[in-house]
Amino acid sequence: MKVRTRFAPSPTGYMHIGNLRSALFAYLTAKSMDGEFILRIEDTDQERKVEGAVDFICQTLNLVGLKPDEGVGAGGMYGPYYQSERLAIYQKYAEELVEKGDAYYCFCDEERLNKLREIANARKVPFTYDGHCANIPLEEARRRVANGEKYVIRQKMPKEGVTSYVDTVYGEIKVENATLEDQILIKSDGFPTYNFANVIDDHLMKISHVNRGNEYLSSTPKYLLLYKSFGWESPIYIHQPLVIKADRTKISKRNKDDNLMDLINRGFLPEAIINYLALLGWSPKENKEIFTLKELEEAFDIKRISNAPGCYDIKKLEWFNAHYIKNMEDEKYLSWIKSYLTYDVTDKTEDWVNKLLLTYKGHISHGVQINDVVKNFFTDEYNLSDECIELLESDEIVPLVIEKFISEIEQITDWNTDNIKLAVDNVKNSLNVKGKLLYMPLRIKASGYMHGPELDACIYLLGKEKTLNNLRK
Repeated sequence: MKVRTRFAPSPTGYMHIGNLRSALFAYLTAKSMDGEFILRIEDTDQERKVEGAVDFICQTLNLVGLKPDEGVGAGGMYGPYYQSERLAIYQKYAEELVEKGDAYYCFCDEERLNKLREIANARKVPFTYDGHCANIPLEEARRRVANGEKYVIRQKMPKEGVTSYVDTVYGEIKVENATLEDQILIKSDGFPTYNFANVIDDHLMKISHVNRGNEYLSSTPKYLLLYKSFGWESPIYIHQPLVIKADRTKISKRNKDDNLMDLINRGFLPEAIINYLALLGWSPKENKEIFTLKELEEAFDIKRISNAPGCYDIKKLEWFNAHYIKNMEDEKYLSWIKSYLTYDVTDKTEDWVNKLLLTYKGHISHGVQINDVVKNFFTDEYNLSDECIELLESDEIVPLVIEKFISEIEQITDWNTDNIKLAVDNVKNSLNVKGKLLYMPLRIKASGYMHGPELDACIYLLGKEKTLNNLRK
């Protein structure tokens, strides 16, 4: 059996990181078993469709390296890959179920359904359709359809027994058939519901493994009954854990949670994002965290997907991103980071700018952060944090260290890092001070920060005049 997976998003806006993780797991499931990854657009909800969303989805997948082997933007022999272009297909199969007696035409209007909802609310029970139209003779139902009466097609659920299946992640799942509602397959506007269209498409597109969120665990028996009605073999189901926020709530578009382009615009690298998301709900066999996409394709095993939710932690993502930034080639790094630098550097030499950016390469976790860590190179005033002030007032030796360093800096005629190091050593030896009480006061007074790159490199970039001005403040 050829392994074929699909990512089937709705074009309702940007892709948040939960969507991207779903796409990644579907992609890795296919690639780890030498299979194919398909992109399908499930645009049956026309009211929520957002113009340009499909282009955004395609650009997002290409940006992070999850290029579809087939589907929207790639073509293939099982199209069309937009559900809105497959309406005749869904109608054909729905009519086939009606003919078999596994589905029926329902003519209940909104007024009747609303009354049922009111009764359910009053009883404080979930609303389920009562099967009112299930026993209308087929000839009568077809006559009413031919007369133009508004209808939907509903699946006729068995009222006895149990439907069960074995999920790759959660094991055996059982659902009492009596609890399953006669779900709508074809809506009154002729569009299929998600629950129906995805079954038809997965079968016709020969999808072997279905990756989706665990919120569909209890819905899957509905799909299995459809497969049974058609006499089709069902795919292997991989219900993966949700991605949640620190407050344990689900990440969603409606809450305007992080989407990929937000992260890219803030200077997060696609390879860092993919690496991090792969470990949200999946663990490798080896004790390792850093993976290229190619390495993930080789290491991924669906049996190691966790059944516990993955908690999205921006600090952990920053850690991954900092690693990838540090390991970028300098030339590539400079080209990338300059697009995030917002300060006017027209009065600076290219060599100075490059040295500044390279000096702070290991001190940023995302691109826009460069503006914060180098801001004191472009301003004459800075505000010290309470922690910095506390350090400067922590020992009576501190003012002497600063005063001695000022005199050493004043004597430097050839401005380079070697002479700056020598100035620091002279302070160290003359005052018999070292460590925290030597380096931190000098860094704080010179740059405005308690931590940073090598002190001599920082002071060299500040320049002699600016360094003295800052030290004398």
